[in-house]
Amino acid sequence: MKNKYFTIALTGLCFHSPAHSYAVEPEKPNIILLMADDLGWGDVGFNGNREIKTPNLDKMSEEGILFSRYYTAAPLCSPTRGSILTGRHPFRFGVFAAHTAGLRQGEVTLPEICKKNGYTTGFFGKWHLGWVDPEDVSTRGFYSPPWQHGFDESFATRSAVPTWNPTVTPGNFGNWGNKPGEPWDGSVYIHNGEKVTDNLEGDDSRIIMDRAIPFIKQAVEKKQPFFTCIWFHAPHEPVVAGPEYLEMYKGLQPEIKRHYFGCITALDEQVGRLRKTLKELGIEENTMIWFSSDNGPADPMVKEGVGSAGQFRGHKHMIYEGGIRVPSLLVWPGTVTPGKKVDTRMSSYDYLPTIIDLANLNFKKKENYPIDGISLKPAITGNGMVRDTTIFSAWMRLVEDTYGRALIGERFKLLIPEHSKIPELYDLKNDPGEKADVIKKYPEIAEDMLKELSAWEESCRLSRDGKDYIY
Repeated sequence: MKNKYFTIALTGLCFHSPAHSYAVEPEKPNIILLMADDLGWGDVGFNGNREIKTPNLDKMSEEGILFSRYYTAAPLCSPTRGSILTGRHPFRFGVFAAHTAGLRQGEVTLPEICKKNGYTTGFFGKWHLGWVDPEDVSTRGFYSPPWQHGFDESFATRSAVPTWNPTVTPGNFGNWGNKPGEPWDGSVYIHNGEKVTDNLEGDDSRIIMDRAIPFIKQAVEKKQPFFTCIWFHAPHEPVVAGPEYLEMYKGLQPEIKRHYFGCITALDEQVGRLRKTLKELGIEENTMIWFSSDNGPADPMVKEGVGSAGQFRGHKHMIYEGGIRVPSLLVWPGTVTPGKKVDTRMSSYDYLPTIIDLANLNFKKKENYPIDGISLKPAITGNGMVRDTTIFSAWMRLVEDTYGRALIGERFKLLIPEHSKIPELYDLKNDPGEKADVIKKYPEIAEDMLKELSAWEESCRLSRDGKDYIY
């Protein structure tokens, strides 16, 4: 049997999009990347949830594109975030999990590429790719803020904050160091290197959008295209909703469900606010808005019966579908077909090459610098495409003997779960819920995919050990 998976592994390390050959055009589309934190596949109305109110996201799905097979590069936050900005799997630059490292200076990021194409760039929300406060000293990670990676403007926290009153320790969650009502003993907001003290009360998603919208308005006034990440904290723990959002879900039990649903609805409200602003500014049709989650629903929320991965098995911190298959949308009025569903497999590391292609950005890839993503432009603007490469998703904490990894093909998915060394094989075409391990039924396919997995791991190891950088 021909080892087709191993062949894909070798070719998949190249940049598949021809975007770097395009010339720069006078007018460029604005680019907005929205991301929720720990939002599961089943936590939105457009994926079938009938309890959580997400009217604005639902409207995006009706007016734009829904990606039904969107996968994150890892089943937790930091690695996925790095993959979006670089187009590379996070194992290439050593971000294996949360708080274990930071984004390396040698990585070429999407905002850096945009800046070279005349864009102004902004970051707003949860960074989680290194510390953002130069005075912050911690036992894990290192200082690597957004402004060192191509962002002109930034309003960021290094990690989680409460989703309501982000500077105050909430009473409905473990104190994480302080008692309820005392200052939050976690991350703080930093604006361009300075600690923020004003406008930090109430809904955290609104607080983030309060900074993002002025950045957008200023770019429009200067007639400059903009690229911005607006990365919300909701619904990551500590999950807290304000009074008006709790009232929307009055009577639901347990109480954490009211908070969880409420903070998601608050996030959705800000998405609507953003879209209204773009329309008022007259730039709606020249702006692409992407939306996704960084991973599946958090473990505690699933155990409480609150967070949902829908029909899929697993949750955050698991390499099963529920941990890495998440909601994903693109709306771009006048360019993408309303209500279109794209079934092509997509990874979070496809953002960079796809956006370069769609926006006709001038980009020349460095030699011997593998980009794992491919352009999904044919699927987005054309009649579809069949991806000829597998998707690699993985995370690890070796100190806890945790290493979960998976290869997702068109039909089959090979995975080695966390805390296990025994591979499993699933037929996603006939069993998307991963209920039946078919590795004994298809041993040759499993063997080929295991060889490809080894090739992926070795390539990533060489990258992070310095093969891709000039020393």
